Amino acid sequence: MTKLLLFFLLCAGGFHARAQRTIHDEHIEHQQERMVFKSWDKDKFTPKPGFLGLNPLYWATWGLHPNYPKTDLRPLGPFGPQTQRLLLTAATSRTDEAYSLHSDTLKNTALSKSSIYSGLLSDLDPLWLLYYQKEFSSLIHPGADPLDGAGEKEKKYLISSGLYQWYLSEMDGIAERLELTRKTTLQRGERLLSYQRLLGEYQKLQSTWLEKKRLAGKYISLSEVKKPAKASKNLSKWDKIDIAIADRILKEAALKVGGKL
Repeated sequence: MTKLLLFFLLCAGGFHARAQRTIHDEHIEHQQERMVFKSWDKDKFTPKPGFLGLNPLYWATWGLHPNYPKTDLRPLGPFGPQTQRLLLTAATSRTDEAYSLHSDTLKNTALSKSSIYSGLLSDLDPLWLLYYQKEFSSLIHPGADPLDGAGEKEKKYLISSGLYQWYLSEMDGIAERLELTRKTTLQRGERLLSYQRLLGEYQKLQSTWLEKKRLAGKYISLSEVKKPAKASKNLSKWDKIDIAIADRILKEAALKVGGKL
């Protein structure tokens, strides 16, 4: 019984060994090689046509699809689907890089333009730093009293006549417009033109104010001379002429400085 059992086991083991034997088929190997990594070699397609193409196995195998050996079907071949997919992926990647570069260029251009137009960076403009900031320094940071240089009588007259308030109001208006020009989003050329226009108005205002202070003393002197003359009832002809000349000088001076004294 034991011997019989051993016999059956040996027979089963031999059958199992034969079932696991590796099969080497050159046709299958050639197909695997050319489909994966080797060149598409039509000479390795078997069976061969034989003498004068009379091999029946060749016609039985390739008769229904004779173009198969001539058509490169490798996925990684020169025109294979995987090669085309890789080329398309590379082209798409290059396109994405080009779009990214273009968008970065647009972003940098937009940032550079916004930095030029933005009022937040107007203080960094070279012309503002080199010229206009210095010219507008007394307007932006007023320090001296506008009445400095005038006598006590002149100061009282300028304040009582309203000229002093007029000057302060004009200064505040120019300062406010300058601040708006500096902080508003504008093209650089428009901003510089506004600076130049405001600078002209500011310089004209300063010269007008200096002229008013200078003429205030003359007006007070002439007024003091004019009062006794008017108080006298017996005015001579020459006194009346002097008074008329004084009045005319005061009127012309007032017209020159753009206001009434």
